[in-house]
Formats: sequence, structure tokens, C-alpha cells
Amino acid sequence: TLWIQIKEKFMLNVGDMAPDFTHLDQDGNSVSLSDLKGSKVLIWFYPKASTPGCTAEGCNIRDHYGAFNEANVKVLGISKDSVKRQKNFATKQAFPYPLLSDEAGDTVSAYGAWGPKKFMGREFDGILRISYLIDEAGKVLKVFGKVKTKTHGEDVLASL
Repeated sequence: TLWIQIKEKFMLNVGDMAPDFTHLDQDGNSVSLSDLKGSKVLIWFYPKASTPGCTAEGCNIRDHYGAFNEANVKVLGISKDSVKRQKNFATKQAFPYPLLSDEAGDTVSAYGAWGPKKFMGREFDGILRISYLIDEAGKVLKVFGKVKTKTHGEDVLASL
């Protein structure tokens, strides 16, 4: 469909350098992608904290967090939610990984995770459910443009 073509046009591709960023996590700590060089990093973009799809996705990643650690993969969730909303989400769901607040949307845009969406018959722009696996040197290793919220953690691990 047209919107998938638009989405894929703006997404990063395998082999691209992942744009660096620095954001506050749910505890107010500054987190930069460049600080994680030497580890693989899963960056999962999600539309809105504490909504059903985002909760299912985050919990599936949480439930497989031990396997991500064993594979030397750091996990970062990013949305445009405030630090306070990220804190509530992370606390309620017991997420063991940082949720970053990109309220300005600079990183969301840089990663092609902003674009046209449809929900209940209406079209609007918003955060697209996209994830990237970044390699130890900061390059895009894998792109997950079609995310299944209930199995995303397993799907990423199966691709390693």
C-alpha cells in the first residue's frame, strides 16, 4: 500500500549509521546511544505509554530481557511521552530497561518513526511502531518495520 511505501522511504536501512541521541529516561538519567557502543542495542519506538499495544510489546520484551542480556543486547524504548509518563509506564509494568522521553520528536523523526497512520477510520501523523537492532559499532543491523506487539521480543531474539 501507499503508506507502507512512504514509511519504508523514510526508515533507516541496514548498514546505515544510527543517528546518535541523548534523552532522559524514566528516572531522569541522561542516556545516549553513543554511550552504548560495544553492545548491540534494540531501539523500539512506540506510540504512547500505557496503551494496550505498547504495553503488550513492552511486556514481551521485558519477559525476554534475560535473553537480551545474554546476547549482549541493550534495550531502549522511545516515545514522545514525558519523563513522568515514562516513569509511570515503567513502574507499573516493571520494565528493567530505560524508556526515553523524546517530547520534541527529533529522534523519532531521525529514525523514520514518524508518519501517516490510520486508526478507527481516521488518518493522522504519529509514531510508527518500528524497531531497530544496532550493532556494536553503531550501524543498523536489522530493521523491524512490521512489529507484532505480542511477540516482538521473541521475534527480535529469533533474528539474532
